[in-house]
Amino acid sequence: MEVTDIRVILAPAISLLCAALVFVAGSNKHWRRFWMLSAATLKLGVVMSMLPGSLQGTVYTWDMIDFTPGIGLAFRADALGMFFAAVSSTLWVITTIYAIGYMTGDEHRVRFFGFFALCVSTTVGLAFAENLLTFFLFYEMLTICTYPLVIHDETPDALKAGRKYLTYTLIGGAFIMVGSVIVYDATGTLSLGHPGILSAELGTRTLLLIFVSLVGGFAVKAAVMPLHGWLPSAMVAPTPVSALLHAVAVVKAGAFGILRTIYNVFGVDLLEEIGFAVPLMWIAAFTILAASLVAIFQDNIKRRLAFSTISQLSYIVLGAALLTPFAATAAIVHIANQAFAKITMFFVAGAIQRTTGKTNVHELAGIGYRMPWTMGAFTVAALSFIGMPLFAGFITKWYLSLGALESGEYWVLAVMIASAMLNAAYFLPIVYLAFFKAPPGTKLRVAEARPTLLISTLVAAAYVIVLGTTAEVPGMPFSLAQAAVHFVFGM
Repeated sequence: MEVTDIRVILAPAISLLCAALVFVAGSNKHWRRFWMLSAATLKLGVVMSMLPGSLQGTVYTWDMIDFTPGIGLAFRADALGMFFAAVSSTLWVITTIYAIGYMTGDEHRVRFFGFFALCVSTTVGLAFAENLLTFFLFYEMLTICTYPLVIHDETPDALKAGRKYLTYTLIGGAFIMVGSVIVYDATGTLSLGHPGILSAELGTRTLLLIFVSLVGGFAVKAAVMPLHGWLPSAMVAPTPVSALLHAVAVVKAGAFGILRTIYNVFGVDLLEEIGFAVPLMWIAAFTILAASLVAIFQDNIKRRLAFSTISQLSYIVLGAALLTPFAATAAIVHIANQAFAKITMFFVAGAIQRTTGKTNVHELAGIGYRMPWTMGAFTVAALSFIGMPLFAGFITKWYLSLGALESGEYWVLAVMIASAMLNAAYFLPIVYLAFFKAPPGTKLRVAEARPTLLISTLVAAAYVIVLGTTAEVPGMPFSLAQAAVHFVFGM
């Protein structure tokens, strides 16, 4: 059932208004913090108020403006969009609290918080986009709004990373625009409200051009190899920005765009018929393993986490490309599972940097004695990525493995096992150094990060456990993912 509801545009509008108020507040930190926390809480409330209806099959819509017949700015909150919006809205609250503590005293914090709010506004906007045009507009706005955050420190390395980021993402956006134009020319619609709008009658050549344009364009932000080069470079940005890039906004926008392309533009039946998902499957598997191998040799904490993100994002791509209900469930829930675990790790990296000045793995000997709660949170996230039961990552790997069996792609099981071992190879040494390798003769005292950093980190880590233990609890995020899968596969 579809209903017209203003909450669909109210959610992104709240963040947009917040950004304006932050810039107006300027250097008045009290008003700036008030607007940030109030808007984050209100936005989460608006999104969550639509959750009960979404779980019952209600789709919320709002047509804003038509540019030409069949092309306009329109919004639609279906189960898949609600899942993405709920994750980003929840993480905005947590990251805002963390960023307030982290950015204290920073010279450009007004600009930071203003563009930070704009990024979250565009993220929810594309989550609720009813058509490819609306999606594209918010997708490109996200690119532009993120650029000032990437170059925040304005160092030569930051400016170079910013140029690289823009080059990659704007070229990717151009491919998406080309693909969208071809879709409209072939079908007369850009709607994302159906389980597929293309047909085999268009011919293999046209379908291949659309697939390469859309998936290739979105794969840039999803950091699918070899289109990943911008992401490790962007780690020169402040840690809250890294968290935003890796968990809340940019890379998830790319992965979400691939899901929309597979499930709402092509549809699983057409992709099974034409076979385009098979090479995408192999590319995703290669990215999972190759990025993990590179991560092992990264000593800088944030760079190791960056290559881990590149690997983990392709779980979403691989799950979507398998074209089965179980694998689709894994792809969707991993949006949340990866987000909360990875943001926990970036919060830990930032807390360590702010508290001790350490930025490299080899410097972490004994850090678990000094910051036990912080490193405990890191351990939770690490166990999740490895795929230990009771943690969020286990749910992803379990359903992805079931999806592989369901599709007959048994080699994916080997990828899951190898990936788990590689995850252990680059995360467990950090845990070992932290808790079992204290420097001899050194007195270590407990000295955790400031409360805003520690509390945000612990809350994010708690979500990793909650997501790993409540898959069968009605009303939890897993239920929303299942609702999306039922729509896509007509179940």
